[in-house]
Amino acid sequence: MLIATRILKLRRPTGDSGIPIRIYAPEQREVDWACRLEVGWPDGMLEMAARGIDAVQALHLALQLVGAQAYASAHHASGKLMWLEPGRGYGFPVTNNLRDLLVGEDKKL
Repeated sequence: MLIATRILKLRRPTGDSGIPIRIYAPEQREVDWACRLEVGWPDGMLEMAARGIDAVQALHLALQLVGAQAYASAHHASGKLMWLEPGRGYGFPVTNNLRDLLVGEDKKL
């Protein structure tokens, strides 16, 4: 079940392109929980699942995976990826080893 969506924007010479992000409800597996996510990059859909001991951990890790994908992308490095406004961040958490890449409002969290 889809529980959250966000659309990031990629600035292009031909106009902004939407980068849809979808996060699905965590599902209990045999031993752990999995939280599926999708990122609709221009070059193809990225589909992943974060796994955790419980639903909360799986969801938290999924949000961090989205943040890692955004901040580690060539689109972020180019300065053309945005959410609300250029340079304000994307509103997703990241692991400590990626905190030096944060911009805007994300830096304050």
